[in-house]
Amino acid sequence: MASNKEDSPASPRAPGSATPAAVTLPGRATSSPQSPAKPTGTIEAKDDDDDSALGHQSLLSTESVAPSILSYRKLHGRTYANVKNTEYWGPNDARMNEGLDLIHNSLTMLLHDKLFLAPIDKANPGRVLDVGTGTGIRAMDFADEFPAADVVGTDLSPIQPTWVPSNLQFVIDDCLLDWTWPENHFDFIHMRGLYGCVPDWTALHRKVLKHLKPGGWFEQVETGCQGYSDVVELPADHVFNRWAQAFYAGGEKMGRPFTICCDDNIKRHMEEAGFADITQTRFKLPVNMWAKEERLKQAGGFAQLALEQDMEGLAMYLLTQVLDWTPEVLVLAGNMRKEIRRKSIQPYTIVTVVNGRKPLEA
Repeated sequence: MASNKEDSPASPRAPGSATPAAVTLPGRATSSPQSPAKPTGTIEAKDDDDDSALGHQSLLSTESVAPSILSYRKLHGRTYANVKNTEYWGPNDARMNEGLDLIHNSLTMLLHDKLFLAPIDKANPGRVLDVGTGTGIRAMDFADEFPAADVVGTDLSPIQPTWVPSNLQFVIDDCLLDWTWPENHFDFIHMRGLYGCVPDWTALHRKVLKHLKPGGWFEQVETGCQGYSDVVELPADHVFNRWAQAFYAGGEKMGRPFTICCDDNIKRHMEEAGFADITQTRFKLPVNMWAKEERLKQAGGFAQLALEQDMEGLAMYLLTQVLDWTPEVLVLAGNMRKEIRRKSIQPYTIVTVVNGRKPLEA
């Protein structure tokens, strides 16, 4: 798909200083939801209504763990993490990983070039944990920006780069199992994009609380499955609604809901876990480059590129293995591509950012 050069989003920034990564494998004991309330406020759209789309390890391992970690499962020509405890629904191959990096840049622009909103001590961030680090791009950016921090990124798959900042290490870890970190250990814990992965969110948030230092901060960022428009009324059978309902149904069947980003669910689970000073902020993320403000235009461009990159990868496992769909997956993905390219409907989704502090008395 062709695009005008001036409408292409800026290239993702590359991490700065780098040294070989220390990737560690720690020992281990082995109904339809309501849509989230829309954030208030509007995004000013560009004057034009052109609907043209954007142009189309190192691994240190133990003998007992390495074979299972590196023997990826294969499905429909894609690879998936081979972890017994966690049934992660997203591929871990290059095509999906490129999309994850695009999403990172989209979210960073949405947050005004910030990697987080929590009021941490920027002069001395201390020990920082990035749960579900994915390709590691956010952890690398954080380690670059805060060289005094001691940063650890965890994920199910060893898909992170070999060369990273010297104050960063990646660890292959399943956050649903017991954490091997000491209690009261981290100053800041960040978590992003774990929707559809967690059967008991309150239990996970309690685990986060346990390993934070008293007074330490936790931030969770989740992007909604539901697409919206403020300029046209989307019919009940619109592809945005069918896409979201498919994910909600699949998550419910797996017992790992995608509804964590709906309503005040993140905030509620954090309150139940015992966090204090909880704040929740919702952002409208444009999907394509219809927004007039340059920052939102670029964020929307990256969001569209990420979806165009691998719409099938997002849906394939969930819809075929959980909901028993077959050809309908490709039809749904094709219809989604068509709709997110339409600037005239000004599509967007909702990004929820929630922060909480561990009480000092804890």
